[in-house]
Amino acid sequence: MVAALQKKISESAVARWLVLALVAFTMLCGYFITDVMAPLKSLLESQLGWSSSDYGFFTSAYGWFNVFLLMLIFGGMILDKMGVRFTGVMAAGIMVVGVAIKYWAVSSDFGGASVSILGAVISTQVLWASVGYAIFGVGIEIAGITVSKIIVKWFKGRELALAMGLEMACARIGTALALAVTPLISEAFGKSVSAPVLLGLALLCIGLISFLVFVVMDTRRDRELQETQQKEEPFRARDIFDIVRLKGFWYIAILCVLFYSAVFPFLKYAPDLMYNKFGISENLSGIIPSLLPFGTILLTPFFGNLYDRRGKGASIMLLGSVMIVVVHLLFAVPALTNWILALVLILLLGIAFSLVPSAMWPSVPKIIPENKLGTAYALIFWIQNWGLMGVPYLIGKVLDNYCVIDNSQAVTEDITGMVGVEAATRVAYDYTIPMLIFAGLGILAIVFAYLLRREDARKGYGLELPNIQK
Repeated sequence: MVAALQKKISESAVARWLVLALVAFTMLCGYFITDVMAPLKSLLESQLGWSSSDYGFFTSAYGWFNVFLLMLIFGGMILDKMGVRFTGVMAAGIMVVGVAIKYWAVSSDFGGASVSILGAVISTQVLWASVGYAIFGVGIEIAGITVSKIIVKWFKGRELALAMGLEMACARIGTALALAVTPLISEAFGKSVSAPVLLGLALLCIGLISFLVFVVMDTRRDRELQETQQKEEPFRARDIFDIVRLKGFWYIAILCVLFYSAVFPFLKYAPDLMYNKFGISENLSGIIPSLLPFGTILLTPFFGNLYDRRGKGASIMLLGSVMIVVVHLLFAVPALTNWILALVLILLLGIAFSLVPSAMWPSVPKIIPENKLGTAYALIFWIQNWGLMGVPYLIGKVLDNYCVIDNSQAVTEDITGMVGVEAATRVAYDYTIPMLIFAGLGILAIVFAYLLRREDARKGYGLELPNIQK
């Protein structure tokens, strides 16, 4: 391996895959924090006095600054102007600051203090935790577009979709670990909400160090290519208008927001769904949802490799959108309450969640020139953040206002078949309406996946063609 790295780093396959491992690990650490609170919803309600609306408010904070302050779009412009090294280090630093604020908020006693925002009364603790999560959201989203551009830079004309699939697989490991181990960490520290967040903060610091190692390798690569590389036309702010004039860009951006809004917000509530509908105990409620990202760890690179070698990217996105509708409609059927069915549906959702991203992100460079790629990814992520901000808040409000069943007692059944009635420390919910909302988003995703495939046939973007250039 050392010998492989000693030759020109720009020509070394070992160096290429090592770079992928370094930046993918940074994203793994980030996605652990993204979903670390999902299995803690019941503890937030029972120990910190949060409601579903508070949890929805906190979860929606992920997109506040990205959407309303346009931080993600500015991040994309910084990426195209300053490059991947500066932008990546900046993004990782922002993530660390955001999580530090979030940890301080959930580990502090504010004495029940609250503030009024636009007529709504919000707990001070909820507000500060949300501000920390919003700052973190800026960092993780900018890191996401930066890593996407890094992969295009190092893998263009090679195993691009496979590399993106592997990076997404690592990110899903972070999500899976958050869903699976967070309840266990919390239990080990006396049902602590703050302990898993502190672990995530430590991981992020390691992820920052990992990215700094990439910076050294990327600097050496650019130095090697300086003499032979053709100078790229610089990004200009007016290039944004060239991007937004493309129908293909809008179809892929809207497909992105619809598809991810039907998956990521679902994962925020999935452990609570397992408890309320399928009778799985609180300590185990994150296990089944964690299988979704674990399933994508193998499948996303597999489908990415298929796209690299066989093509059919637009068709893959359409198939994944159809699958997500079927899964959410089955989750919505009130009579289907067996935990084995929940397991099967989560696995099917994992397949859908592997299909669409494995083809969607490698398709963007086929539509957008590389010097505008950072801004294009930023615009797509910005549009996506409207869904990641609005849908969780909507689901929290729907649960509180239309889906409360009973808070006098709760019947739980764990996956071993043991049944018991326990004194309620939380409200019981009917998740039928939220699942129908997720299914509706999936139906709209089908429409835009079809429109994207039709536009590709008209404009010849090559979404149905292989990525590997022979």
